[in-house]
Amino acid sequence: MLKQLSAQDAQFLYTQTANNLTHIMGVYIYDPSTAPGGFVRFKDIIRHVEARVDTSPLFRRRLHRLPFDLDHPYWVEDEHFDIEAHMSHARLPEPGDWRQFCIAVARWFSKPMDMNRPLWDIYVIEGLDRIEGIPRGSFAMLHRVHHAAVDGASGAHAFIAMSDIDAQGTPAIAEPPPLEALGRAPSSAETVTRAWSASMQSPVKFMNALMKVSPAIVASARKSIAEGGMAAGVPETRFNVPVGPHKMFDGTTIALADVAEVRKKVPGATVNDVVLTTVGGALRKYLEKHKELPGESLVAVAPINLRGKEKGAGPGGKGASTPGNQVSAMSVPVRTDIADPLERLAAIRDYTVEAKEAKAGVSARLMTDLSQHIPGATMAAVARILTSERFAVRGTNLFISNVPGAQVPLYLAGAQLVQQYGMAPLANNMGLFVATPSYNGRIAFSIISERAVMPDIAFFRACIDESFADLMAAAPKAEKVPAKPKAKAKPAPAAKSAAKAASKAATKPKPKAKAAGKKKSSTSSPRT
Repeated sequence: MLKQLSAQDAQFLYTQTANNLTHIMGVYIYDPSTAPGGFVRFKDIIRHVEARVDTSPLFRRRLHRLPFDLDHPYWVEDEHFDIEAHMSHARLPEPGDWRQFCIAVARWFSKPMDMNRPLWDIYVIEGLDRIEGIPRGSFAMLHRVHHAAVDGASGAHAFIAMSDIDAQGTPAIAEPPPLEALGRAPSSAETVTRAWSASMQSPVKFMNALMKVSPAIVASARKSIAEGGMAAGVPETRFNVPVGPHKMFDGTTIALADVAEVRKKVPGATVNDVVLTTVGGALRKYLEKHKELPGESLVAVAPINLRGKEKGAGPGGKGASTPGNQVSAMSVPVRTDIADPLERLAAIRDYTVEAKEAKAGVSARLMTDLSQHIPGATMAAVARILTSERFAVRGTNLFISNVPGAQVPLYLAGAQLVQQYGMAPLANNMGLFVATPSYNGRIAFSIISERAVMPDIAFFRACIDESFADLMAAAPKAEKVPAKPKAKAKPAPAAKSAAKAASKAATKPKPKAKAAGKKKSSTSSPRT
């Protein structure tokens, strides 16, 4: 059975350039002391991965791309599949510290993938012996997958399906869904016939889709005009420049329990709101240091998972087992214009409550629906133009992605996963990406940038730590006392006699002098 890429999947192929590679990568750090014998060999990892390649279609299928991109590509079985062709390993150079690790991760992420094989590979790095918080002797697994094959949710599912829930090798997903047979590559005659048919039907389907969504487009356009356009409130920053080939990586982790404590300080705030607020505070500190903080708030693009909230839509559920992309996006001001951390969190909460999927994500969702009916050749040409250095859209400053992960320990060949990070592609005029996957009670802030854009990436990581520390230390402000005095505070009626008032004062204890002061200070003192 022939399976064609969707328009959303194919766009990640059309927009890839030498400087902007469109693959994603998971960074997983393992402690081998839990494995039998206390160590894991590279051939043990190969054997483990080989035993799990049937848990997801992405492992054995490759692209069949049409000449001149006449139509979207097809997925076909790789008749020359070899597990060892997708796996390699190296040892971290001395001193084996965090800086050396970040350099190695960034260099591997900056390399192009082999597009003639299934679109994934694994690079194992040994020698992580001097990284604070990481057990000595640990190794890392860098798992790259092209974005045309997966989005955040389906990529997380593929990783969990490759993992175990204990050191004895019990699979995390006991019964993966059966794989669909893809068969041989289509013949030239078949592809030309299909491409011609799709091109002929596309205008009709496009107009039908346009008629269905036109009221929403008109409403969105009116709102955009009233607000001065999507890009009208987006300031120019160092991140809004063409991106080069030399990517940078750094990261830090925070306990989800601490995130929960911060959420309580602003009623209604979500984990994603805290993430956005933390990054907003870090950007404020970073740009202030460089004397580049604009008066307007920086704006981030945040993805919206369109797989739904039904049972099994999470990383380990069947709803995410189908590879491919099912996402939209919304723009969110990260309120770098607000200095107070809790005021920033409240402002972001207020915005996201009103601007969730139904509103802020409507434009991206409509464009996704419409793009399904654009001929492949047309879409490929337009995509390349709109993401080029000259014509790339300037509608945002950075990308922030929050993908929930497994909250129980996971294992690979007996080794326990102790930390994980995520990396995603940059784009021209969007030279900063912060990915925040969560795992086993912690959330990681993974920073992806480019050497010319953020040469001091370690300083930005420190800004993230300081920004979250500010949120933890901030005390919620008390609500203001109502302007109207309470009934019990009313003075005695003027009709009462002086003798009666004096007699009453003699029989009651005299009010303490600090009572008035307490009432006055209640407008600004913190709650206890």
